[in-house]
Amino acid sequence: MTYRDAGPHLPDDPGDASGPSRVTVHPPSPKGGRRVRVNGEMLGVAHSVVDVAEFLRRAGLEMDPTEVTASPWIDWRGAGPEHWGPEPNS
Repeated sequence: MTYRDAGPHLPDDPGDASGPSRVTVHPPSPKGGRRVRVNGEMLGVAHSVVDVAEFLRRAGLEMDPTEVTASPWIDWRGAGPEHWGPEPNS
């Protein structure tokens, strides 16, 4: 993970109470894709972990897609990083 001067600050320890940015990946939408927010600011709709990594890069945080899936700073809501919706009907 590479930090830049501008953009979100994500310390290594999620227990750090100094006010780090929180990344939220919302549940898959019925049309596909997941909203991505940092500290409540909408970054875009991602359709893969590569998209999430790109949104974070644009926000000033370099993160490899493999780091995205395992980062303690990313709150995956509704489903993990392997689900991007819409789910096929059974």
